[in-house]
This record gives sequence, structure tokens and C-alpha cells, in this order.
Amino acid sequence: MKLSTRILLAFSIVLTLSIFDTASNYLLSLKVKKNTEFINKSQEVIRNSAMIHKAILQMQSSFSGYLLTSDSNFLVDYKAGMRITTTLFDEQQKLIRGNPQQMFLLDTIRILHLQWLSYANELIDAKRAPFVSSASERNYNELLFENQLKGQVGKKINDSISHKFSELDKIEYNIRGNHSSNLMSSIEKTHLFSLIFFTLTIIIGAATTIYIVSLISKRIKTMVRLAHSISKGNFTTLNDRHRDELTDLSSSLNIMSDSLRKNITELENRNAELDKFAYVVSHDLKAPIRGIHNVIKWIEEDLGDEFSPEAKKYLDIIPQRTKRMEDLINGLLDYARIREKTIPEKTDVNEMVSNIVESVVPRDFRILKDNLPVIVTERLKLEQVFTNLISNAVKYTPGPGREIIIGCKESDTHYEFSVKDNGIGIERQYHDKIFEMFQTLREKNEKESTGIGLAIIKKILDDRHCTIRVNSALGRGSEFVFTWPLTN
Repeated sequence: MKLSTRILLAFSIVLTLSIFDTASNYLLSLKVKKNTEFINKSQEVIRNSAMIHKAILQMQSSFSGYLLTSDSNFLVDYKAGMRITTTLFDEQQKLIRGNPQQMFLLDTIRILHLQWLSYANELIDAKRAPFVSSASERNYNELLFENQLKGQVGKKINDSISHKFSELDKIEYNIRGNHSSNLMSSIEKTHLFSLIFFTLTIIIGAATTIYIVSLISKRIKTMVRLAHSISKGNFTTLNDRHRDELTDLSSSLNIMSDSLRKNITELENRNAELDKFAYVVSHDLKAPIRGIHNVIKWIEEDLGDEFSPEAKKYLDIIPQRTKRMEDLINGLLDYARIREKTIPEKTDVNEMVSNIVESVVPRDFRILKDNLPVIVTERLKLEQVFTNLISNAVKYTPGPGREIIIGCKESDTHYEFSVKDNGIGIERQYHDKIFEMFQTLREKNEKESTGIGLAIIKKILDDRHCTIRVNSALGRGSEFVFTWPLTN
């Protein structure tokens, strides 16, 4: 499975959980909203019920006041109560629509109230009629007597109304209690579902992220190790069975490793052939040179007295040139051997330089050494560098008061060695040229210089990614400064 597919799948899982979380919260919020709206509506029902009951009681109070005092101001409040109760009954009917039981109770209350109004209006009309005749007075007294002595009609109606209001409110309180419980349950479910989905989203998101990151990191680390292995010359390959975007990279690394292995193998074979060729050619070249040298020696021994001074001078040049040719061949062989690896070992650079000085530096030289460390490195290669530099300092420092100063500075990444003399110096235009093959500042007929020594040094340092530079001016001596790795 491709990495992009895995990432998309993980994202889809997290997105699905988020969608479920959002959907469940939305549905539960609808329930919460519905229950909240009902509770608000229920409060209006209870409040409206109380207002209706209160208005009816006020009407009853105004009715009683008028009967007792005959004050018509009570009738104003009574008629206002009639208008208010009519409006409140209509509003209450709209609020409880959908609940048959409450509708029945409200209709019962309205009927009882109408009965009470009919009873009350009849008494009010009888009370308001002028007592011009004994018949009207008798009618009012009969009604009052009927009310007071025969069963208290108004009181019974009012008691029924109060009872019905109690039943109506009780039903509303029960319903509101159920909706309140549903509201709390919906809120708790909302919190619970939100917590569950949030936790699942975090866990699955974190798990998939860790899985994908670890998978990619592991694959990349494996490829980095392969790249490091290739850089060290170990041309292995990676067995990558995955089929994703990183497979192309691992395949490219495998192809590069195989290609480098084949090229290095081919290069090593060719270098081996070149080494054999160099040894054979050097042997074949040295043989005639030695033959020429021997023939000249025999001629001098047998016919030396017969030659003129001019001829002897020419004969003396031949051994010098053959010796130079032999030195050039030996220098080429030394240059060819630079590729040979040597085993790192603990090296006391101070002791090594002292041994070199004893073997190549005349006694009239003044030698100064400073801060030469003890390191683990390829001793033979470092010794070859110091030997060539010190030998050059000896060759190019004539006259009295000769000295060589050998120093060292240590940095975070390398050592910086220096070999300084007070010899003839080097013109600035030759500072780069002297490190090329067969380039020398001496005359070509001088046997000591072949122009290969500094080229060998440059090759050794280049193979170790080190540098060398020369600080010099004509007549002011030379200082060769080269770097060397801290660790092998």
C-alpha cells in the first residue's frame, strides 16, 4: 500500500470520527433545543394558568364586593376581568394545543367559568334593577336565597375551577419534569459522546501519525544507512518489499550501489593492471639504464686515458642523466604506490619527525619543533609527507644559519602542520605550479630534484580531503602548511 494511501486512510478515519462527533452533537443539540423550548413553553403555560386563575379570583372578589356594597366601581374590575380571561383562555389554548388531556381540562374550566358568569351576571342584573316593584325585589331575594341557602352555587363552581386548575398545573408539571429529565439526559449524552469521539479522534490520530512517521522514519533511516555504507565503500543493496513512493528511492540507491560496485571493481582491476604495468615498465626501463651506466664505466676503465678532456666531460654527463632517469622512474613508482592503504596506528609525531631529521637533515641545521601531538593515523603516509617537505627544505636552504621550524595547531576538525625554512623561497607565480608532476625549481641536470615529491604530497592529502598551501616569497624562505584529520 502506498504511503499516500495510508495517509489518506488515516485522515479518512479521523475525518469520519469527526463527522460522527459533529452529527451526534447536532442531533443531541436538537433534542436539547426541543426540550429547552418545551420547558420555556411550560413556564408560559404555568404562568398563563396562574394569571387566568388570578383573574377569575379577582372577578369573584369584585362580584362579591358589588353585591355587598352596591358600588358600581367593582363592576368595572369585573368587566375588565371578563376581557382578560377571554384573552388568556385563547392564549392558553394555543400553548397546550397537542395535549388532549390539558385541552379537556381547559375546556372544562372555561365551561365552569361560563356557568359562574351566567350565575354572577344574573345576580348583578337583579341587583342593578330598581326596586320599583315588589316583583323585582322578590326576584333578587329569591336568587340570593337560592345561592346562600340551597347549596352555594358560586362557591361550588369556584371550587371546581380551582380543582381543575390544580389538575391542569399538575399535568404540566409532570410533563415538564419528564422534559427536564430528557434535557439533562441529552446534555449528559452530548458530553459523553463528545468525550468519546474526541478521545477516539486523539487516540486514532496520534496512533496513525506515530505509525506513519515511524514507518517513514524507519525506511528513511534504512536508506541513510545504505547511503553511509555506500560512501564507506561497502556497496550493499536494500531489500525493499514495500510498494510505495519511497520504493523508487530505494531502487535508485540499489542501482547506484550496484553501479558503483561494478565501477569500483573495474577501477581496482585497471589499477592493478596499471601497477603491474608500472612495475614491468620500470624494470624494463631500469635494465637499459643500468646497461648504459655499466658500458660507460667499462669505457672509462678501458679507454679512459685515450679520451680528450672534452670527451671525458661528455662521458661524465651520461651517468648524471641516467641517474636522473632512474630517480624519475623511482618517483613514478612511489606516486603509483600512494593508493595502497595502510593500517592506522598510534603515532608520536614528535618522535617520527625526530627520526626523519636524523636521517635527512645535515648537522648544521637548526631544528625547532613545537606542539607535535600523538595521534592514531596512517603513520607511513604522514611520514612520507613530512619526509618530502623536510627534504625539500634541506635542498632549498643553502648557506650558513640554516633552520627548519616544524609546528602544529589543533582545530575542531583537523590538525594544521607547518614546515618552515629560511631558504631561497619561491616566487608567487610558482606557488600552484610546484605541486604538479615533474615541476621543479632546480635545473634539470641536478640529480637531487625530480619534481615528483610535492605531487606525491598533494596526492596523499587530496585522498584524505586535506589541503596544502605555501607561504613564500623569493629570498625569504618558504612555509608549507597542510591539514591532517583529527581521527583516521
